[in-house]
Amino acid sequence: MPIENDDTIRKILQDTKTIAVVGASAKPGRDSGTVAQFLIKKGYTVIPVNPLYKEVLGLTCYPDLRSIPQKVDLVDIFRRSEEVLPIVEEAIGIGANTVWMQLGVVNPEAAARAEQAGLQVVMDRCISIEYRHLVG
Repeated sequence: MPIENDDTIRKILQDTKTIAVVGASAKPGRDSGTVAQFLIKKGYTVIPVNPLYKEVLGLTCYPDLRSIPQKVDLVDIFRRSEEVLPIVEEAIGIGANTVWMQLGVVNPEAAARAEQAGLQVVMDRCISIEYRHLVG
């Protein structure tokens, strides 16, 4: 079951330091870019992930999670629901702590797989909205 408890989500947001944003876009106005900028302003280390770009928001953009040369705490997914399972498998492979599926992204099979591997799962929620609501 994806995490619904506000206290648990608050703790995830407070304990997380590094966030990989899968589906990050260099196109202005995209939710992934807006959220990534918000997370940077809140002090997180943000790592864009998208095979279409070399750079997003002035940051090195990696083609996949496996290419990231540092520890990732949370994987924030901005992809279609049906594209989530392979990303979850990568998140498991790199030792991420949490998989966060953005608002509108719902994949119970991927959530169950992540949970079986010991990852925390937040699904169908916007990380910036939850931050504003729970952390301030």
